[in-house]
Amino acid sequence: MSPIRQSLGVAVGQLDPTGFSEYEELASATAGFAAAAVAVYLVGRLLVVPAVTRLVGSRNRNNPTLKSATETYAHAFVIVVAALAGVIGAGYASVLTDTALIVAALTLVVGVAGQEVIGALISGLFLVADPDFNVGDWISWPGGEGVVEAVDFRVTRVRTVNNETISVPNTELTTNALTRPYGRERYRITERVDVAYADDTELALRELVETAREDDRVLDEPEPTARILEFAGSSVGLQAEFWVASPMDVSLVDVRSGFRRRVKRRFDEEGLTLGPASGREVSGRLDVDLVGERGGE
Repeated sequence: MSPIRQSLGVAVGQLDPTGFSEYEELASATAGFAAAAVAVYLVGRLLVVPAVTRLVGSRNRNNPTLKSATETYAHAFVIVVAALAGVIGAGYASVLTDTALIVAALTLVVGVAGQEVIGALISGLFLVADPDFNVGDWISWPGGEGVVEAVDFRVTRVRTVNNETISVPNTELTTNALTRPYGRERYRITERVDVAYADDTELALRELVETAREDDRVLDEPEPTARILEFAGSSVGLQAEFWVASPMDVSLVDVRSGFRRRVKRRFDEEGLTLGPASGREVSGRLDVDLVGERGGE
């Protein structure tokens, strides 16, 4: 019979101590779990994690990714240890010695996590171990480009040129071509311009370089350059290249837009044709009918 039914059957003033003992055991176990888990977590979070992070950072000053990953993984380790301490504090230490139960729990975790999550975790470890992949690097991959802010268990956080933070799955960065095209402190901007064959190409190249130099955000070293890219069907393809410092501190969209506006204005002043109309070759037969009489015929 349940404690509730027993309590209804007794006279007023009579209490069954058996029912209360169950609640006392549950409350005691809950309090023990909370006290042990919170104590271990606070010690680990406030003392262990910062100490380990500082130690790793001091020995790997040129690899900020390792420092960031160490903090993430150390925090996760502290959570696991705090949970185990809570189980012990609740009085269920014997559960941890049951091998069959541990194997079943690990099997359940692997099954729930799935291959995708485990693959992302392994990919994150590979990214952390890669000396050419660091926090603060400007990276480019088939899905976009930006500056690496952090490498977590499942995703890597990247800040784009539009100052947006996106979470990229680690598997996407390890399974696709990943490049660091422009270094950490500088960003190269390339702009293509098409001019007509009849235009002065040398003048167009000089104008592109001078237009880039008009922007104070463009670096003097490396200096802006312009070159002939290709001979298209109806135009000559030119390309201007110039560099800006700290790509995340300037608006690259604004830099590009300003350059294009100045190019349009200067080319109009110099009589240079931007984007000439493309010619088309036609084939076939053309018949012409003359209407009216000629020469009195």
